[in-house]
This record gives sequence, structure tokens and C-alpha cells, in this order.
Amino acid sequence: MQERLDAIDRKILRILEKDAKTVAKSIAEQLNMTKTPVYERIRRLEQEGFIKHYAAVINKEQVERSITVFGFVSLEAQKGELMDDFLAQVKEFPEVVECFVVGGEFDFLLKVIVKNLDAYYDFAKQKIASLPNIGAVKSAFVLKEVKNEIGFPLL
Repeated sequence: MQERLDAIDRKILRILEKDAKTVAKSIAEQLNMTKTPVYERIRRLEQEGFIKHYAAVINKEQVERSITVFGFVSLEAQKGELMDDFLAQVKEFPEVVECFVVGGEFDFLLKVIVKNLDAYYDFAKQKIASLPNIGAVKSAFVLKEVKNEIGFPLL
């Protein structure tokens, strides 16, 4: 089976991850190629789903002060339907920016961004704790963000 991404595709993806506004002409220059094959590769990468979408990364500190909290959630019962219901509810909460199903002591890991501790208390009490089947919620508050890469490590 042939690999779906060759070395050039990976280089293009790395360039676009760093700056999605990089135009095909600039990418072609960096790769010592002509513009047309680079443009065609980018289009193929988009069509085949390797590139999900383009987005601007907002500097949240410039917009307003906020805190990041990791919430570890356990359900009382881990039945498939109950887990699906929890996930459907969590997807509707704008404060939850990432959600993972995890193994181990907890069932879910939530990355939550709110204005302050009072806002997190309200979120935890009114939204998470009010959901059915919640067994336990533990929180870890981010004191300092050291690294936050949104890219995928293309090895």
C-alpha cells in the first residue's frame, strides 16, 4: 500500500500549519517547485481531508483575561448511551474548547476557558454538575501556559 502523504505533501502541510495565509507561489519558492503543482497538491490535500479547514489563532490574552481549567469527569455508569448523552451536552457548552474520552481513573478530560474562578464555579455547578449521571468532577487550574502548539507533529 502506497503512503498517502509523500515528503513534499508533508512539507506543504508544515508550511501551512505555521501560516495558513502562505500562498502557493511562496510555498513553491520554498520547495524549489513551480506554483501549479503546489497549488494542485494543496487542493488535493483539502479535498482528501488532510486539511480540515483554515483558522486564525486568536491571542486570548489580547482579547480578554481568562483562565484555563482542565476538568476530569467521571460518570456514575459508563454505559454507551449515557456517555453519548454526556458528550452531546458538553459539545453545546462554549466554555469547553476541547473534550477527550480517556481511560484510567476518569472518563473525560475537558479543557475549559472562562473569565475567572467565579465563572468556572458557575460553569461547574450550573452546567457540568447538573448533568445526569455525573459521578465526580476534579479540576486543575493552569497557572502558566508554557507550550500550546495547535499543529500536528508531522514526522
